[in-house]
Amino acid sequence: MSDSVLDFYEGLAEEYHLLFADWEQSVERQGAVLDALLRRSEAPPPRRVLDCACGIGTQALGLAARGYAVHATDLSPAAVARAEREARAMHVTLTTGVADMRMLDWQVPGTFHVVMSCDNALAHLLEDSDLHDAANAMASRLVPGGLLVASLRDHEALREKRPRFTAERVLDTPLGRRVLFQVWDWAVDERQYTVRQFILRQESGVWHTTEHTGVYRLLERLEVERALTQAGLVDPRWYSPEETGFYQPLITARKP
Repeated sequence: MSDSVLDFYEGLAEEYHLLFADWEQSVERQGAVLDALLRRSEAPPPRRVLDCACGIGTQALGLAARGYAVHATDLSPAAVARAEREARAMHVTLTTGVADMRMLDWQVPGTFHVVMSCDNALAHLLEDSDLHDAANAMASRLVPGGLLVASLRDHEALREKRPRFTAERVLDTPLGRRVLFQVWDWAVDERQYTVRQFILRQESGVWHTTEHTGVYRLLERLEVERALTQAGLVDPRWYSPEETGFYQPLITARKP
């Protein structure tokens, strides 16, 4: 798991913002959505948050800007370095570190009111042992009563559709036009899928193309719930995008 995921996010770190029409606006919007979810789930609102799959900071920066004490970690040093630069540029305070979500119990000190893993990161855990190690490690960083929050693609719907590609998105920006699309390849047993993300950029009339490849597990809701409850968490609850405004389904679970 580590090598393929690390290569994917190391390569994508400097281009991740290009996947959004306006990445900074998305940071603000996702921060607002997650803040509302946490306020609904906690009284008073939690303040210490560990984002253990922070990437370049899409959720971590948004919550930090709203007053949360955020520690942002990721497997990718390049992604963490980018999150640090973006925090400085946005005048947002957070702390960072490089850590594997399966090893948080010894790579990240302290405990938190919230441990978070968004953007389908759990689906990179291709083996049951990886998923259970990550669930145990995330649970270990929660205070009693603390909340785990994760977002995933709707894998039940994907199982039905088995998409081979996503339709192109054409973005016209002050820096030029971008075209984004993905090609999906499914394993024979349909338990894994490979996503090839293509980014086409027009600069001074010349088109440049990059491609980033990520491998995911078709991680179903029952599998996630089982891993979280076996890690000692209780009350797993799913939220649809229609309920929260977040772009993916979210699950929460609590440490007793």
